[in-house]
Amino acid sequence: MRKLSTNIGRTWPQPLPVHTPAEAKPALVIWLGAILVLLAAMILLGGATRLTDSGLSITEWQVVSGALPPLSEASWNEAFEKYKQIPEYALINAGMTLNEFKVIYWWEWSHRFLGRLIGLAFALPFFVFLVSGRIGGDYVWKLTGLFILGGLQGALGWFMVQSGLVDRVDVSQYRLAAHLGLAFVIFGAVAWVRWDLAGRAPISIKSEFAPLIRYAAVGLLVLIFLQIVAGAFVAGIKAGHTYNTWPLMDGALVPKGYWFVSPWYLNFFDNAASVQFNHRVLAYVILALTLGLAIVVFRRAASLSAPALILVGTVLVQVLLGIWTLLAVVPLPLGVLHQAGGIAVFAAALNLAYTSQIAER
Repeated sequence: MRKLSTNIGRTWPQPLPVHTPAEAKPALVIWLGAILVLLAAMILLGGATRLTDSGLSITEWQVVSGALPPLSEASWNEAFEKYKQIPEYALINAGMTLNEFKVIYWWEWSHRFLGRLIGLAFALPFFVFLVSGRIGGDYVWKLTGLFILGGLQGALGWFMVQSGLVDRVDVSQYRLAAHLGLAFVIFGAVAWVRWDLAGRAPISIKSEFAPLIRYAAVGLLVLIFLQIVAGAFVAGIKAGHTYNTWPLMDGALVPKGYWFVSPWYLNFFDNAASVQFNHRVLAYVILALTLGLAIVVFRRAASLSAPALILVGTVLVQVLLGIWTLLAVVPLPLGVLHQAGGIAVFAAALNLAYTSQIAER
């Protein structure tokens, strides 16, 4: 283990190494693995916060002092009075008791607290690794970029909350989609950097279909990301609380209200019938493409069979979870479980894409 130099006359900090030392990589891999677990928990807690309509219970963004919850009855009453000033209370929760307010407050406070914890869990080890010379080369900039993305995510979260404090009873579905989308971008980037540091051994793909498989794996990953963003729009306008039948919607393959909103393009974001229908169809497309890619892999690139099979399994389970969640009208446990399925599918698709990219030609 390297130690910081204490020799008088030496310049501090020392110049960064050209390459990340090999002996430092296992510690970095463990650290980023822990960050991934925290990020997954953050995504799930964010989903629970949304499902319990708790996201607007804290009406201020206090980076430091907000880390502590109300510690006295007077502090709780003060927080409750601030909540009473926003439209959600007046139009949705009028008459709510202080104890009921505390329930939604704890959900949102926990979400923000976990965000702060992730920031510290990333920043402090990163600084220690950096000044001790355990990070070098491109990884300095990659990890710095991840830190900046984390800060932007915090700011975007508050930007999202602000949208529901004045003229709405909930947050903007556009900002919610951006917030969730960035969360998955960060999750994917951390996983990718971690795999690079781990030095995963490339497998061999000796097939004329290798280029097609690599492009298809990346394309499928992008499509799954878009489906996750589409799911945020479903959650944002509570489209999952309508058309709770399957496989038909309101007795038809395409619901009558599909093209109801004007101008036409808003149907993709503001119309519950369109948003839910598009989310369903995209799920079918992803399932079909996943099965098709898996068949090609099994026949032409058997060395990729394991990650392809994992992806098929996660997609199948997620589709079934989505149907179950819809039919049950999105109860909290199933809603969170469906969000967990989204993380699993994204991670499986990311793994297949990464494995195919580093494969030996």
